[in-house]
Formats: sequence, structure tokens, C-alpha cells
Amino acid sequence: MNETIICAVGNVATQPVYRELPTGPSARFRLAVTSRYLDRAKNEWTDGHTNFFTVWANRQLATNAAASLNVGDPVVVQGRLKVRSDVRDGQSWMSADLEATSIGHDLARGTSAFRRASRPEPGAAASAQPEPEWETPPPTDSESQQPDQAAVVT
Repeated sequence: MNETIICAVGNVATQPVYRELPTGPSARFRLAVTSRYLDRAKNEWTDGHTNFFTVWANRQLATNAAASLNVGDPVVVQGRLKVRSDVRDGQSWMSADLEATSIGHDLARGTSAFRRASRPEPGAAASAQPEPEWETPPPTDSESQQPDQAAVVT
């Protein structure tokens, strides 16, 4: 199957709209992608044309996008490009939609703190298992006497 997969880097232009549908969660927002170029005459960076995409996210990606994204956030979106044409009120309209497979904050322009989404408990069997110990145990007396070889830098 031939599909056009693209990666778009831009800013969230509208607050994500979240909907619970019979097929599962869905979210959409507009993405503004502006090209920049160096104007050699002025010796400064200049904004070029801005393209707008409607980004569609489904299932867990929709839930996480709605909880994580705000207007103005710099993001990287990867997904399937779908260009649609439509006739409204006698005029021909074109729109570019991105069916997102991945969405993330653009860390070249800021920082972000990742949090795993909590998943609902599938049943009582899952709660019967003890939580694994994630903490690193303190060193024993024999380990604390030896120098840490990994930390030695020459």
C-alpha cells in the first residue's frame, strides 16, 4: 500500500479538541508549519509561508495529546498525509490532514517532562501481583569500601 508518511515540525495553533467516539478516543488540532530562511540582504532570519495541517490522533495517542498539548507548543508530528478537496458553497477547497502516528514536543526549542499514562486495571488478577521494587538498594559494607571504577575519570 502506498501512503505518504511525513514528519512536520511546527507549533500547535488550536487547543486540541477531544472526543469519545464509538470507535474510541479521538483528538484533533491545527498545526502551523512556517518555513524560515536567511535573508542575505538583511543578514537575518525571515519567516516564509505558513502551512496549516489538521492533525488527527486516535486511541491512546488522542488521550495523551489532549492532556499534553497547548496552543503555541512546539511539536514534531509524524503521520500519514491526506490531501482532501471539497466543494463548499460553490467554491473548491483543499485541506491537508495528518493522521498522526507519533506526536512529541520539539526538544530543540524547549524542555519537556515525560510521564507515563496510567492504564486502567484489567482486573483483580493484576492487583494480586506485588509491585516490583524499583529503588536501587543501598550498597553493602563490602561494596561501599571499594572505589567506584565507573566514576573514575582520568
